[in-house]
Amino acid sequence: LVISCKKVLDSLRIGDSIAINGACQTVINFDNNSFEVFASSETLSVTTFKNFKIGEYVNLERTLRLNDRLDGHMVSGHVDCVGSIKNIVHSGENTVLSIEFPKEITNQIVNKGSISVDGISLTAINVAENTFEVAVIPHTLKSTNLHYKKIGDEVNLETDIIAKYIEKYLSSNNNNSNITMDLLERNGFL
Repeated sequence: LVISCKKVLDSLRIGDSIAINGACQTVINFDNNSFEVFASSETLSVTTFKNFKIGEYVNLERTLRLNDRLDGHMVSGHVDCVGSIKNIVHSGENTVLSIEFPKEITNQIVNKGSISVDGISLTAINVAENTFEVAVIPHTLKSTNLHYKKIGDEVNLETDIIAKYIEKYLSSNNNNSNITMDLLERNGFL
């Protein structure tokens, strides 16, 4: 993949990581106007990269430095799956996207929990069996590729890293703990 851009090229080096629509990629080449990455077969199988078209807008983000402020939630750049936009509702300045997701991440998405959509840290609301909604503020809509999305478009999804660890711990055969999903929810963790 070759990505044309200007802003993220400041102090770029070969080997640096850049998230493209939320998927962490390693820079293998660059010039004054673009950079190049190699998308592995794993990346192509779990992201929207396989559907990219020339001229398509993507979200780009450099890696977090440990001395930087953290805006949003911790996003690793390890996309879990692809979701699909099922509905877009514009009401005044408000925009709400309804996104369908695969069942394998059902236990990792909770109402008012963190979700990354094409690398954008958002809050899941109205979580149902296989859909959730996100309310997108005007600045985010204007500044990201969500501005160009239509019903039926696919998006990369990354669930919250803490949710993944909790799910793994609770599903472990050796879980002798008294911690349950109900206990976590009653105490405000979910």
